[in-house]
Amino acid sequence: MFLKCTKDTTILIFVAIGANLHNSAGESPLQSCERAARAIASLPGLGGAVRSRWFSSAPVPPSGQPRYINGVLRLEGKTEPAALLRELQAIERAAGRVRSVPNAPRTLDLDIVAMGELVRDVPDPILPHPRAHQRAFVLLPLRDVAPFWVHPGLDMALPRLIAALPPQDIRPVNGGG
Repeated sequence: MFLKCTKDTTILIFVAIGANLHNSAGESPLQSCERAARAIASLPGLGGAVRSRWFSSAPVPPSGQPRYINGVLRLEGKTEPAALLRELQAIERAAGRVRSVPNAPRTLDLDIVAMGELVRDVPDPILPHPRAHQRAFVLLPLRDVAPFWVHPGLDMALPRLIAALPPQDIRPVNGGG
C-alpha cells in the first residue's frame, strides 16, 4: 500500500531516539536523548509529543560498545518524510554525530520508525523503518506510546511483533520515563 503524505495530512509519526556516547557538549547519552526529544517536539509542523520511558540496551549486533539509551517519541504532524529526515539529521549533527561505519557507536541516532500508514521503498527514508520490527529497543519503547500500533508494511500488531523478537538485552532505565 502506498499513500501520499502531503503537508495537509495530519498523521502520527514515531521517531526512535538512541545514543551510547557523550555528545559534543559532554552530556551523557541519556541527557543527549532528552535534549533531542525536546528538539524534535519543537520542530515546525509537529505537536502532541509523547515520549516513552528510556531503555538501556546492548548494541545490536553485539559488540564491545557501551550500552545504548533508547526511546521513542510519538508526534502528530504535517510534514514530508524527506523534510523530517533532514531536520533529524541536523539535530544529530548538533549533538556531534559523525557518520562513519554502520553500527558504529554514536552520540545520537534518530530514526523515523513510521509516518502514519505510509509505506515507501525508496531511500531517504524507507518507511516504515526496515529493521524496526526486529529490534526490541524500538518496539518496547513504541509500546509505551502506541500499544495498539500496527506495522503498516507487515500488517502485524505490535504485541505480535514483540512476541516474535529473539532474546535481546534491554531494560527500562530507572526514573527515566
